[in-house]
Amino acid sequence: MQDTPKNFYKKFLGRQGELKAKKFLQKKGYKIIETNYTTKYGEVDLIGLYGDFLVFIEVKNRTTKTFGEPVEAVDFKKRKHYRKAATYFVMTHPEITLQPRFDVVEVFNDQINHIEDAFQ
Repeated sequence: MQDTPKNFYKKFLGRQGELKAKKFLQKKGYKIIETNYTTKYGEVDLIGLYGDFLVFIEVKNRTTKTFGEPVEAVDFKKRKHYRKAATYFVMTHPEITLQPRFDVVEVFNDQINHIEDAFQ
C-alpha cells in the first residue's frame, strides 16, 4: 500500500479499531497475547486466550456502511489466509494446546459487535 494521505488515514483508522477491539475483549476477560501477528500468509490483528480457546481475531473498522457490513469484508480469501496464519502460529507455539477459534470484531464508530466462532 502506497503512502498516500488516504492510505495513511485507512491505516490509522484500522489501528484505532484494533485498539478499541482489544480493550473491549480485555474487559470481557480475553488475554491478548499478540497484536498484528505477521506471517508470510498475512497478518492476524489480535490473538488471544479465552477459556479453552486460542482465539484469532480479525478486526473490521468502518465509519460508513456504504460498502456493506464490516464482517462482509472477511471473505473466503481472507479466511483462508487466517487459517494458514493460525496453523503457523500453532506449529511455532507448541506450548499452547488450546482449541483454535476465529472471531471477528466489527467496530462501527463507537459500536462494537463481537462475532464468536465467525468462520463456521
